[in-house]
Amino acid sequence: MNALEHLPEPESLKKLMIVQAALNAILCETEWLRYHSFVQEWDEGVCMAKIDNGAGDHLIMLFSVEGSIIKGFDHESQLSPYAQDEHRVWPGIYDNVPSELLSPLEHEGIEKEDVTFCIWRKNSDSSWQKGKVKMPKGADDGSAFLIGAIYRTPEEFVQFAKDYYELAMPVEVVEKVYEGVPITIEMIQMLNPDCAVEEVYRELESMRLIK
Repeated sequence: MNALEHLPEPESLKKLMIVQAALNAILCETEWLRYHSFVQEWDEGVCMAKIDNGAGDHLIMLFSVEGSIIKGFDHESQLSPYAQDEHRVWPGIYDNVPSELLSPLEHEGIEKEDVTFCIWRKNSDSSWQKGKVKMPKGADDGSAFLIGAIYRTPEEFVQFAKDYYELAMPVEVVEKVYEGVPITIEMIQMLNPDCAVEEVYRELESMRLIK
């Protein structure tokens, strides 16, 4: 899979991540165990989406008025700083990234140096960009693997929920969430009958994940 071709437009990507974060909140009451998450006001004028598979790999997406940047880390990649004799970012990963998009990665919670690939797109760009990195023969930066965890369709998310959370979700309700239908208490009950429905609803409201 070509990671750049798989990525939707930034606004569509942001909406997808909000949908998946909301569904994860319904599936899993423990915040730090969630696979997909979203913070509306992570920093001034910046939203953050995150994918964390709990196995040491992550994908961080920052959306701002300047554009969008994606930092990925596959802990098994040969490009990982931990796979090198000298702990350093692999040459080329951050080359040519506009400073206004790169600067938010300096936030201590982001761990800028834990990276195996970086993708970005200024609002004036017509496509996603990626640094020119010389990959060792047979190496993989993990971009296809991690970007593949952005589920474009309700059916893909339902399969993910079954595999990861071992929960069966009604696809017709997940479809409504993907279509932007406001999440109701009744929908939460249908998606996860075992959750504390009203608590989950209040959390979604506080996270501004309900329209």
